[in-house]
Amino acid sequence: MSTDLRTPKPFQTVTSARDAVLAKALRGCLSAVSVIALIGIGAAPIVHAGPLARGTAAYSRGDYVLAARELSPLAQAGNAKALGLLGFLYEHGFGEPKDYDAAADFYARGAVQGDPFAQAMLGLMYDKGHGVPLDFILAYKWLNLAAARTQGRVQENFARFREAVASKMSKDEIAEGQRLALNWTAIGFEPSLRAERGSWQSRHHPE
Repeated sequence: MSTDLRTPKPFQTVTSARDAVLAKALRGCLSAVSVIALIGIGAAPIVHAGPLARGTAAYSRGDYVLAARELSPLAQAGNAKALGLLGFLYEHGFGEPKDYDAAADFYARGAVQGDPFAQAMLGLMYDKGHGVPLDFILAYKWLNLAAARTQGRVQENFARFREAVASKMSKDEIAEGQRLALNWTAIGFEPSLRAERGSWQSRHHPE
């Protein structure tokens, strides 16, 4: 299991055009089936399924309105997996109005609890500056944590996202992202928590 929490690997600098193609390809991996796999929820008979399984099943068949209806109460109660998937619905406008700010906040509330899917998606939001400031260091931090908390193909996918971000960073920036990941600890659900925004100083050198 490779976490990359200590020593950075060498990354080749890519052109903006190539980076855009890579980012598009990585986003293209997030089909309905792969999202469910990344979240880590197995299929369950619907008659015995709880709201989380029903919500993910509704998502997988394209019934996004029902998915949002099933997931919203769980997210409000602090279920980290529901927060991650509801963030995905808001990010892409599936069953809810597209809202990057709301998506980032849902991801953040799941990420701080240690949910790898929410962590990875929050990292990608920082990578693109969607709902949060463009911040490769925080993108690397969250993607690194997501890769460290998963295994197999899911870990490989998150590691690919992380490496795509790292290809745009200096060695010092990668080291800072790793330091933030190493020093991170999970916390409980905070309904008022929002994704880190504000100035660079406030995000990286808080008093």
